[in-house]
Amino acid sequence: MDGGILERDLELARLTAAAREAADGAGSVALVFGEAGIGKSSLVRALPGALSAQARVLVGQCDDLATRRPLGPFRDLVGSVRAELAQAVTEGGDRHRVYDALRTELGAPPHPTVLVVEDVHWADEASLDALRFLVRRVDRMPAVLVLTYRDDELSREHPLRHLLGQVSQAARVHRLPLARLSRNAVRTLSAASGLDPAQVYAVTSGNPFYVAEVVAAGGTGDVPPTVVDAVLARLRGLDDAARDALEQLAVVPSAAERSLADALLPDGVCQLTSAERRGLLVVTPERVVFRHEIIRRAIADSLPAARRIELNRKVLAVLVRRPGADSSRIVHHAAQAGDQDAVARYGPDAARDAARTGAHREAAAQLRLVLRQRRRHGPAELAGLLERYAVESYTIADSPAAVSAQREAVALRRSLGDLRALGADLRWLSRIHWWAGDADAAQEAAREAIDVLEQAGDERLLALALSNTSQLRMLSDRYAEAIGYGERAITLARRTGDAAILSHALNNVGTARWRGGDPLGRPQLEESLAVALKADEAEHACRAYANVIWTLLENLRFTEADHFLAPAMEFADRTEHLGFLRYLQVELALRQFAAGKWGEAEKHAESGDAYEFAPARCPALTVLARVRIRRGAQGGDELLARAWEVAARTRELQRTGPVAAARAEAAWLRGDHAAVIDAVGPLYVQARGLAATPYRAELGHWLAKAGQPVPVDDLDHPYALQAAGQWSRAAEAWRAAGCPYEHAAALAESPDPADKLAALAGLDALGADPLARIVRTELRALGVARIPRGPHAATRRNPAGLTGRQLQVGRLLAEGLTNIEIAGRLYLSVRTVDNHVRAVLEKLGARTRRDVAARAAQLGVEIGREK
Repeated sequence: MDGGILERDLELARLTAAAREAADGAGSVALVFGEAGIGKSSLVRALPGALSAQARVLVGQCDDLATRRPLGPFRDLVGSVRAELAQAVTEGGDRHRVYDALRTELGAPPHPTVLVVEDVHWADEASLDALRFLVRRVDRMPAVLVLTYRDDELSREHPLRHLLGQVSQAARVHRLPLARLSRNAVRTLSAASGLDPAQVYAVTSGNPFYVAEVVAAGGTGDVPPTVVDAVLARLRGLDDAARDALEQLAVVPSAAERSLADALLPDGVCQLTSAERRGLLVVTPERVVFRHEIIRRAIADSLPAARRIELNRKVLAVLVRRPGADSSRIVHHAAQAGDQDAVARYGPDAARDAARTGAHREAAAQLRLVLRQRRRHGPAELAGLLERYAVESYTIADSPAAVSAQREAVALRRSLGDLRALGADLRWLSRIHWWAGDADAAQEAAREAIDVLEQAGDERLLALALSNTSQLRMLSDRYAEAIGYGERAITLARRTGDAAILSHALNNVGTARWRGGDPLGRPQLEESLAVALKADEAEHACRAYANVIWTLLENLRFTEADHFLAPAMEFADRTEHLGFLRYLQVELALRQFAAGKWGEAEKHAESGDAYEFAPARCPALTVLARVRIRRGAQGGDELLARAWEVAARTRELQRTGPVAAARAEAAWLRGDHAAVIDAVGPLYVQARGLAATPYRAELGHWLAKAGQPVPVDDLDHPYALQAAGQWSRAAEAWRAAGCPYEHAAALAESPDPADKLAALAGLDALGADPLARIVRTELRALGVARIPRGPHAATRRNPAGLTGRQLQVGRLLAEGLTNIEIAGRLYLSVRTVDNHVRAVLEKLGARTRRDVAARAAQLGVEIGREK
């Protein structure tokens, strides 16, 4: 019995409407989510019958493997799709080929195509990357991308969170949370069984799967309250052969292809007839799959450990005999069977296959399994495995694991006496330490890498080590040293013909010169970009873009930065360099913060906060904190404390300076001048000894605001002008740069009430209440009689600028209503509600509708129930 389709008419209607729109070229993403057993798969099975005859439905499944199957859901499509996609996902090595084949498949007739990927919470990284690719493009395809997942299993760090954040920015998104069944629905399902519907509801809480299992088991009195017990109750009465067959297949995650099932079952699938009749599984010519994943897991979890190990050994034996067997599946069953020899033999290949397809989390997991048995590998082989594990851990931002593995690899290379390999590992260790935010360790490893490689005689590796040190010096504002190391690297890179290292070194030298005031720096940095693009070195091109934009932002050349931001983000998106894409989003957040677009700045900064990469996370946290500080919202000091923890370990003024300035601003706004001096004093001394003009100017400005004189600085930076008392010139410079808050703050320093009133108008427009209150106090002290009262009380409660209708929609979102339910409550069309919901999410900077209440509280927007 399958009751999951009851009370799903609205969801089916939304999906069929989305398919109709997709047929006209307006594709979309549909998120179907809820707890385990809520009926996601039942809804998917009902979908083909609800669609028009012209629609095509493709379904792929993500597996609950210990280490995921790369591109698993797309491999499931083989046999239902064209040869181009089938070959691309089967061979798997070229992810761009897979992406192109997916785009071609979804764009080909018949229209529309509904691509369903089930259980995305179990997706491997390569599949998540492919889904990110589709999410960003599906609105231009005749297709609907349906993703099902368990939302109650997503931690803050779950890999799916990033994909869902990207979905929230798509042009057309349908969110379909599946609710539990009502008492009436449970009564309908229980009617034929003679069971008490109230008891069934009490036992199941309306979970469709639990309801179906309890009803099928025939009662609530003898049926235990958990789904495991419900499943085991349904096994009673099966013959031994059927039970043995079910237990054997239960250790195979998600589904078993027919060839595997036939090899595992002595009498073939005919052993499953009685279990199939009881609705426990579905047998097709292609595969055998349990009707519900929870049924499989319940059976597997109920097995004694010895029995489970033996069953996994049988699966392992079949898989290793099959040519071309998926190595990740082999390793899964080897680990479950405790066969460490098989893990050691097949694990490295499984990790290589995963990494080749971009599934770096799975690659790291495979190597982690292999490295549990270090004694099975010789020193050189073990060093190689550790190096690979460090690379994969670095790629997935697991800095502690990357540092630990690379340190161990370095120690082994020392014992082996291979200078070339040792030098390469030390250079890589330096990079990993920098990524983790440990400046001292990065510098030490970089120094030793150069010493070792100068003895090894490998010019290419020496060039890379020199360029690495040049980068560290540049980031520490030690520009002369950065240029010295970098020019040596450039010479060696040109001699060895290595475009990647040449681009890297040109980047470091150009950035150091530009930030140090040398006009030759910018052309050299732009040459780095050109070299990388010509050589198809996407990572180095992204880094060059990032440094060009960062330097322009530092120097308040925002319009020029705008010219680079769009193509840089498009390039990072197209080449799937998601780490750099997030970094560029933080740069965009800095740009929008300066422009006074604080809501947009928060939205993009939040992506940087979610990423464990110190150079992006530190400015992201700083932007989030400064928005709250300037709005007078809570939480700014806590965010700055987190930002300072990250910044202090980098020892880079470009990280520590902005955090200190933000702390000083918060202290000054609350009138604590001593805290201002404490926050910026030591760093100002540091900045005076470096060519870090923007940070020296801003830190000096805050010292002057706190009443501590600073040396006259002949800089034309507007903060330096303010520190020198030249508020009028500073205000004009801020206005020309397009910084409304800073312009108003400079005007507020004028002794003329007219200037202060102009500043007040600008601050009120931004919702900058703390500084506006200070300016009002100053105006009253000057005897100004008519001071604007500021925004209306309703506007103060709504700093996000929501309209009255949007406030209504926001309240209903916070109550958990769907768009269809909101439409019915407010007597609006669903399309109109879709538009309002999109506006509410954007203005509040909320990633999902579930974040609405929390984001509103952070901003001080009152969207609670109307009284």
